[in-house]
Order: sequence, then C-alpha cells, then structure tokens
Amino acid sequence: MNAEELKDNLLFQNMDKAEIESALDTLSAVEKNYQKDEVIYLAGKYTRSMGIVLDGSVTIESNDMWGNRTILSHIGIGQFFAETYALLDHEAMLVDVTANENCCILFLQIGSLKNTLSYKHSWTMKLLANLLTISAHKNLVLSGRSFHTAPKSIRGRVMSYLNSIALQKGTMEFDIPFDRQQLADYLNLERTALSKELGRMKREGILQVHKNHFVIQTTNVHIKQAPDCQIRY
Repeated sequence: MNAEELKDNLLFQNMDKAEIESALDTLSAVEKNYQKDEVIYLAGKYTRSMGIVLDGSVTIESNDMWGNRTILSHIGIGQFFAETYALLDHEAMLVDVTANENCCILFLQIGSLKNTLSYKHSWTMKLLANLLTISAHKNLVLSGRSFHTAPKSIRGRVMSYLNSIALQKGTMEFDIPFDRQQLADYLNLERTALSKELGRMKREGILQVHKNHFVIQTTNVHIKQAPDCQIRY
C-alpha cells in the first residue's frame, strides 16, 4: 500500500504524500491477508496495532464460552478496527475480529503515538485529530445498534435497522452488509424467527428481500437527503 492510495482515507485526511509515508514508516505499517472466517484478533488478547481494511470486510463479534455469537459491527473497505485497544496499555480485547470474507488488512502501531518523540512529526496532530473523528463515528454506530436491539418485537428490530440503512443511503432500495445469519446475530435474534418475520413483512407488502438486497415498500418511512449527516469512516 503506497501513500497515494491512502490519501483519501479518513485517517490520513489533510496529510500530504510525504507525511503519509512518514506516518507509515513511524507506525511500522504492515499488510496481511486473511481467509474468510479466519480470526484476526481474539478476545482476551492485547494489541498496540489498529487495522484498516484495504480489501474485503471483517466483523466485530462477541463470542462467549457457551457458543453464543453477537455481531456488533461490520467493517468494510477503508474502515477501521481496534484503534481504542491499540491506544490503551494492558486493556484486553473483549471482542473477536473475524474475516467476513477474504480480506487484506493494513496494521498500524498507533500505540507508539504516546511516545513523546512522535510529536516531532508534522503529521502527528493531524492523525490524532482524525482518530478523534473516527472515534466519534464509532460511537454513533454503536449507539445505532442499541436502538436496533431495544424493541422487544422482531419486526421492531428489523424495521429500526432497515430504516437506519435507508436514511444513511438516502434510498428505499439497498444492500446490507450481512447475510441472514449475521443479521440475526447483529439484532440478537434467532435466524429462523427472523426469516419468518421477513416472510410475513414481504407478504404484507412492507418490503421485498432477496438475500441481502432490500426494497422498502411502505410510505411510512420518510427518507431525507442529508449527505453531510451520513456516517463515514
């Protein structure tokens, strides 16, 4: 990965090519490839490196010792993970990071930013400011999931999630980043119950669905065009 390819990434915003190259060198940047379902980070472990998805996607999951899985987030191309753990010393990870498909990850040892010697670089404050923006976006995403899992009914959870995606994309027709099992895990639902409810909503003319492609067919959801409010990474 060269500096030119990263100039539009949020982490390197407002940085020129020389600054990006310096940051990559200082933060010991390294690329690694992973196969689908391969574990990238394991809960209970420690890291000083954050990851940037260059190709493919990963999921952030909570997997307990009884085999229960909850998907907390989907991380796509250009997005980030583990930045909080990378900045905290001796903070064990509480989640697993798993390859959602074959993917390529760029790792940066941002924990080294706490070294006072790193502040001699012109890019340091820019990168820290960008990290703050990333953290704010992550808070929005996690808050959004709490809204989706708050309704007691299956339909309520489904409609909350689909409504948020429609608002973000500004359209009633869209793809979601999850397959059926992943969507069930994300919404804390049983897959069979979720599939039955989607079938009922389809028969009632509320939506059309094929795999991860949805078309909302109700006039009860009002979509506002607000590109400056969309969640970006």
